[in-house]
Formats: sequence, structure tokens, C-alpha cells
Amino acid sequence: MKTKLSLAALSLFSVISFGANAAAHQVTSEQAQNMQSMGSISVSQVGSSPMDMRHELSQKATEEGASAYRITEARDGDAWHATAELYK
Repeated sequence: MKTKLSLAALSLFSVISFGANAAAHQVTSEQAQNMQSMGSISVSQVGSSPMDMRHELSQKATEEGASAYRITEARDGDAWHATAELYK
């Protein structure tokens, strides 16, 4: 019984760790040349930091099924806005 419980727990932990590693990451123009484009996304926030914007882009890209994104436009000031191309 302990073996079955241990195997079930180990399986659950491996699924959780895989999900954490499945987030989309930012790529350069050179890296994107070898990838397939799948559209674009944009995010906007008021009073956030650049790291918050990158997190939002990564999260939105992951939700869209992308493995990577490349920022094509970014504006800052009181409100941030960024647009990114998505890649498989």
C-alpha cells in the first residue's frame, strides 16, 4: 500500500513540475527565425514594472499554446503596453 501511495505522489509531483517548466519564454529575433509563428498578443498595465509585463506576456503566451514569444513593441510611462509575436 505504501508503494502505491509513494508512486502516486511521485507521479503528481512530476506532473506539477512539468507544468511549471512549460511556461513560454522570450526569444531573440535570431532564435525566432527557426520557429513557426502563430500570431501575436498584447498586454497593457498601469503602474507596473518591466518584470510584471514580461510575466504577463509569458502567461498569456502559455495560455495561447505558444512555447516562446518575441517582444515586437514596448512602451512605458505611467502605463505600460507591449506586443509580442508567438511561436511554436
